[in-house]
Amino acid sequence: MDSASALAPLRAKNFRSYFLANTVNTAGSTMAPVALAFAVLHVSNSPTALGAVLAANTIPMVAFLLFGGVLADRLPRVLIVRLGNVACALTQGAAAWLVITDRADLWMLIVLEALNGAVAAVLFPALQGMLPQLVPREDLKNANVLQSLARGALRVIGPSISALLVVGVGAGWALAADAVTWLAAGALLLMVQLPPPDGRTGRTSALSELREGWTLFRTTKWLWVVVLAFGFMNAIHTGAWFTVGPAYAKQTIGAQGWGLLLSAESVGLLVMSAIMLRRTFRRPLLAGMLGIALFGIPILLYGAAPHVGLLVVACFVGGAGIEIFSLGWTLAMQENIEERMLSRAYSYDALGSFVAMPVGQFAYGPLASTFGYHDVLVVSGVGYAAIALATLGSSSVRNLRRAT
Repeated sequence: MDSASALAPLRAKNFRSYFLANTVNTAGSTMAPVALAFAVLHVSNSPTALGAVLAANTIPMVAFLLFGGVLADRLPRVLIVRLGNVACALTQGAAAWLVITDRADLWMLIVLEALNGAVAAVLFPALQGMLPQLVPREDLKNANVLQSLARGALRVIGPSISALLVVGVGAGWALAADAVTWLAAGALLLMVQLPPPDGRTGRTSALSELREGWTLFRTTKWLWVVVLAFGFMNAIHTGAWFTVGPAYAKQTIGAQGWGLLLSAESVGLLVMSAIMLRRTFRRPLLAGMLGIALFGIPILLYGAAPHVGLLVVACFVGGAGIEIFSLGWTLAMQENIEERMLSRAYSYDALGSFVAMPVGQFAYGPLASTFGYHDVLVVSGVGYAAIALATLGSSSVRNLRRAT
C-alpha cells in the first residue's frame, strides 16, 4: 500500500477534524493516569486508596454505559461528544486545582472521578459509533490505524513527561494539562458536521432499543465470548497493572521507571500501528486474541524480576499485542455490526468488559498486602494470557473473517 492510500482518510474534512481532536485530547490523557496515581498516593500512601479512586471512576461508567449506548444511537453523536469533552475538562480541572493547591482529600478525588466516569459512560459509545460515519468503508482500516499511530506516538512521551512533572512540580500540573486538552478537543469537534440520526429519535422507546441491543449481543457469539473473557482480563489488568503497579514501583523501579514502562508499551503500540498501516489480517479476532495474550508477559515479569531494562522489552511486546487486538476488535465491530446499532453494541461490549474492573481495583490492594506483590503479579500474568487464549476455543472467534 502506498502512502497516498494510507493517508486517504485525512482527505475527508470531518475525519481530519475528528482526528485532530482525538490527537489533542490524547496528548493530555496520556499524562493523566500517572499523575492521578501519584496524586492519590501523595494524599494516602496506599494501593487500597488508589484502587478506591480508580473504582470510583469505573463504577458510574459501568452503571450508565447502556444508557449511553441508547442515547448515542438516538441523538447526534457529535453533540454528545462535544458536551462530554467540556464536562471532562471541568472534572479534571477541579481535580488539578485541588492537587496543585494541596487541598485535595481522598473523598474529593473519589467524587470527581465518579463524575468523570459517568460522563465517560455516554462519551465512549458515541465516540466509537462516530468513526464509520466519517470515512468510506474502504478507508475504515486506515482511519483506525492512523488514530492508533497518533495515540501511540503521544503515549510514548506522555507518561514519561507526566512522571517528570510529578517529580519536578507535582502531579496536579499534568492533570491540568489534561483538562486543557479536553477543552481544545471540544473546540476542534465544532468543525465536524454529521447528518442527523436518520429519524431514529422517538421512533421507538429507549427500553425497546435497549432490548434490541441485548438481542444483538446475546445472539452474536463471537461478541459475547470475547466480552466475557475481557470481564476477567480487565479485572486483572486494572488490579495488577494499574493498582498494584504504581504502588510496587515506589518500592522497586520508582515513578520514573514506571513512566518508562508505560512509554515502552506505547512504543510497541506505535510500531505495530505503523506495520498494520501496510498489512492486514483476514481473521481479526484470531490475530487479536493471540496478540492480547502477550500482555501477560510484562505482568508476570514485573512480579518475578522487577528490573527496568527487562520490563521495558516486555512492555514493548505487550503494547504491540494490545494494538493487534485493538485493530482486530475495531474492525470486527465496525464491519460486522450495522451502523444504527453500533453504539449500543459498543455499550454492551464496554459493560461486559468493564463490569469486573472495580472488583480488581478494590481487591488487588488487599491481595498484594496479604500474599505479596511477587505472587499476585506472577499468578495474574499467567491467568491473563490463559484467559485470552481460551477464547480461541470458540470457532466463532478464531474463524471470524473481515467483511467485504
